[in-house]
Amino acid sequence: MQTETTANVSPEEIARFEKLAARWWDPDGESRPLHDLNPVRAAYVGGRANLRRAKVADVGCGGGLLSEALARAGAHVTAIDLGAKLIEIAKLHLFESSLQVDYRVQSSDALAAAEPASFDVVCCMEMIEHVPDPLVLIRDLAGMLKPGGQLFLSTLNRTPAAFGAAIVGAEYLMRLLPRGTHHYAQFLKPSEVAGMLRRFDLELEDLRGLAYNPLTRNASLSSNTSVNYVLAARKVA
Repeated sequence: MQTETTANVSPEEIARFEKLAARWWDPDGESRPLHDLNPVRAAYVGGRANLRRAKVADVGCGGGLLSEALARAGAHVTAIDLGAKLIEIAKLHLFESSLQVDYRVQSSDALAAAEPASFDVVCCMEMIEHVPDPLVLIRDLAGMLKPGGQLFLSTLNRTPAAFGAAIVGAEYLMRLLPRGTHHYAQFLKPSEVAGMLRRFDLELEDLRGLAYNPLTRNASLSSNTSVNYVLAARKVA
């Protein structure tokens, strides 16, 4: 196991998510929204990228929900996170799923340095709003990708609707997430992310909203990007 440290990380954020590690795979636990959204995100990636035998990096993998879905689709997955407890839970779950995922306690800059331009697909879901410098993260993600490789990223829009849904609704009213999980100032507008992508030769190819009803637990792609959105970009060949 390779452990790396990086300046582009918040120890408080890592500690907050590590507290959820023990129940990460409980579909009715604190990670319930991730369980509900994961099939939609996985289908979005699989619908736009050929995952069969593809070399895929899952950056900020948490306990491995998306990582396992990608591996089940036939990808060779390297999954990284700086939460050691999360990686431990992810590795343990492989005994139940019988899948193969290369889980590592490793930072994005360390992976980009160790394996530059070597991944066909890079996924980074619900992570960019938790790092101190989003631009540095985009640089790392671009550095991992082969020319022509695809990046898939999801995050929260900085809008009143997102504040109401992700913070007031999810954290305070419905208590789906621990209070303090999100910070509104760190939410990113799609135009801001698109500008960061262009700086590292990544072309935005698709942008979709992610609709989620916490009462029915129904999640789907949407044309409305005002709360949560997912995007696909490609590294210029």
